[in-house]
Amino acid sequence: MSSLHAPFKRLLSSAALAMAFNLVLGQAAQAVEPIKVGLVAALSGQSAKSGEALTRGLSIAIDEVNAAGGVLGRPLELVRRDDESNPSKGMLAARELVQREKVTVLFGGLDTPVSLAIVPLANQLKVPFMGIWAAGTKITENGAKDNYVFRVSAVDEWVDEALVDYGVRTQGMKKPGLILINNPWGESNEAGFKRALEKRGLANAGVERIQDSDLDVVPQLTRLKEAGADSLLMVGNVGPSAQVVKSLDRMGWNVPVVSHWGPAGGRFGELAGPNAGRVHFIQTFVFTDHNSPRGDAVLNALKARYPEVKSLADVTPAVGIANAYDALHLAALAIAKAGNTDGPAVRDGFYGITDYAGLIKDYRQPFSADKHDALGANDYVFSHFVGDQIVPIAP
Repeated sequence: MSSLHAPFKRLLSSAALAMAFNLVLGQAAQAVEPIKVGLVAALSGQSAKSGEALTRGLSIAIDEVNAAGGVLGRPLELVRRDDESNPSKGMLAARELVQREKVTVLFGGLDTPVSLAIVPLANQLKVPFMGIWAAGTKITENGAKDNYVFRVSAVDEWVDEALVDYGVRTQGMKKPGLILINNPWGESNEAGFKRALEKRGLANAGVERIQDSDLDVVPQLTRLKEAGADSLLMVGNVGPSAQVVKSLDRMGWNVPVVSHWGPAGGRFGELAGPNAGRVHFIQTFVFTDHNSPRGDAVLNALKARYPEVKSLADVTPAVGIANAYDALHLAALAIAKAGNTDGPAVRDGFYGITDYAGLIKDYRQPFSADKHDALGANDYVFSHFVGDQIVPIAP
């Protein structure tokens, strides 16, 4: 009898050990399950270069965080979706990343209309949404009582003030013409430009709209010229901004152009032609031959991770890389302060960040319940294209 039970007992013992072993393995696997963060951006089309810059900035920062042990003992993992610069596609992509991929923080891309479409969803689902390019003022100032939208990027209202100030100080601007992309981003800047001009007692020569599909904007520019414009304030992404420059060339109109940062989002130097450098545009960061130690470290990491990056011209647009890099590190700090990946806790974790020595600047209490933008009006620099490279303009 006992001889019959011994093998059975050994079998039970082996089964128990196997179950215990599998349980430990399961717990270990669960312990190192990555924390997912999502990116919704233009990864194709004329703005694909900007989407790639955002990807690279996030990826370099994730490499650094993971090399230091991750967050809450878990590695970070990036999951991307292409919004094709389409608000409907962007909202669907954001919903998929939050509900199916279970991302802890959602990062948003280039286009203000896309980000504005995602904002209500992020607030409804209580998932932090970090803007890293789109500058529309209403993205963060969205009126939500429970606001989950943050940003490390430019803000239209402050950009408009800076552009008008720059035009008056350096370009002799007295009566600018406004040439603006025909979408909510253009509308946001129209209001900001008019406030900044009225503050200085200046009039504008008129407002003209441009489309992403425009191949010739001579009619719009002609109307501004005939109205007495002595300069242009421009808002548009790469394609329409390039058409403005080419149309000015066809007209032979040598007028100063002061622009939002749209030209930095792609192959502007190539598309606009030899006079691309006439456009002076705003940035939050530019890599140069003389960077901070962190700037050199990021530049070296880019060259190591992406073999096609060989010179400063290859890190265009640097603004996308820098915004994304700093935003990821701030998000990692917020998750760490939350102690978990629950949306409301991570949102409050952003408020708990006291300081972070970043690539763009040293951040001190970057966020609060009343302040969801980490960058301010003093964090902008002006630049232009020299060949295919974005070069800062001496103040």
